[in-house]
Amino acid sequence: MFLRKLKIIFKDPDLRKKIFFVLFILLLFRVGANVPIPGVDEARLRVFLADNQFFGLLNIFSGGGLSKLSIFMMSVAPYITASIIMQLLTMIFPQLKELYHEEGEAGRQKFNQYSRLLTVPLAFLQAFGLLTLLAREKVLVNLSPFEQLVNMILIVAGSILVMWMGELISEYGIGNGISLLIFAGIVSRIPADIYQLWLTRDASQLPLYLAFILAAIAIVGGVVYITEAERLVPVSYAKQVRGIRMYGGVSTHLPLRVNQAGVIPIIFAISILLFPQMIVNILANFQGGIVQSISNFLVLFIKNIWLYGILYFILVFAFTYFYTAVTFDPEAISTNLQKSGAFIPGIRPGRSTAEYLNRILSRITLVGAIFLGIIAILPLVGQAMTHNSAMAIGGTSILIVVSVVLETIKQIDAQIVMREYE
Repeated sequence: MFLRKLKIIFKDPDLRKKIFFVLFILLLFRVGANVPIPGVDEARLRVFLADNQFFGLLNIFSGGGLSKLSIFMMSVAPYITASIIMQLLTMIFPQLKELYHEEGEAGRQKFNQYSRLLTVPLAFLQAFGLLTLLAREKVLVNLSPFEQLVNMILIVAGSILVMWMGELISEYGIGNGISLLIFAGIVSRIPADIYQLWLTRDASQLPLYLAFILAAIAIVGGVVYITEAERLVPVSYAKQVRGIRMYGGVSTHLPLRVNQAGVIPIIFAISILLFPQMIVNILANFQGGIVQSISNFLVLFIKNIWLYGILYFILVFAFTYFYTAVTFDPEAISTNLQKSGAFIPGIRPGRSTAEYLNRILSRITLVGAIFLGIIAILPLVGQAMTHNSAMAIGGTSILIVVSVVLETIKQIDAQIVMREYE
């Protein structure tokens, strides 16, 4: 089966062109992730990333660009932040909600355009904050104000370029471009992590290595299971007579995913947890008084990995429910079912259907929220137990990799089926 699909892929010129185009863009992304900005003290940068759990996670999202302070160091982070803000604004402004949910593909494209425009000022704000923090930590040294401005422009331009590359993949390639770029950044770090693990190998820790491998396999299996898990809600269509023909009367189902929110709650929680670290760096310049006390408290909080992990879990859990409520509207689903002459057996159309869907969604989201929370804190737990950053199983990374691989395979299969049908 696999060889047959591979033969179809390379035999069909259009499909082959799309795949090679995706590979070419990913290659450019990897090249850009290794082009550093001026004035970097590499020794201080390694120490800075080693002491910051969440900057290390952001480094994974940037494909290692942050570890080299490359022009792609922010990667798609500003665009993701802009997308999250736009999704939240749909709860405040009914016009945006109508644009996103009710105006079809044209409305989605216009909504995405607003997200792209919002990315530019957000990229400038994030670049300024990041460069200020790095300069205060002496990671960037001997830079004039003009050179700092050039660095900020380079970083912003790199982030916008990465966003454009992702859009090109989505339009001319296969799969979601932004997800594939994040996927490429995560996978690119695997050889370096394996090499680090090899350098720190110890024969006496062989049982620990075996346990690590078994845990990684179990986590991958769990991620695949939860990512693909769905609750199938039965839906029937009423029979309708038009002329001398009868339509409808068929039964189908409405799939509700257990992990409806994807990896977005984790990304949102990370952005919230980054604030205490930035506040500590700002308050570090003040001596004495209540400001110093606040700074000392935040330092103790950040260094307490268990307390930090608990708060991280709670934020991911809460944002899973929040983001699911933003993206899935039971009222709209109920209205669409009623307009198309469909109903859930045993449930009255309209408000009762919306309440039934909301009740089911709340229950399955509980499972998804607990799963995402556990996945999010796995690197912290792994590193605390093994005291080896190379053996900290990156649950978030695995979740993204598995989700992107499954989605891309589905899209390739759809392309193959379409060509076989033709």
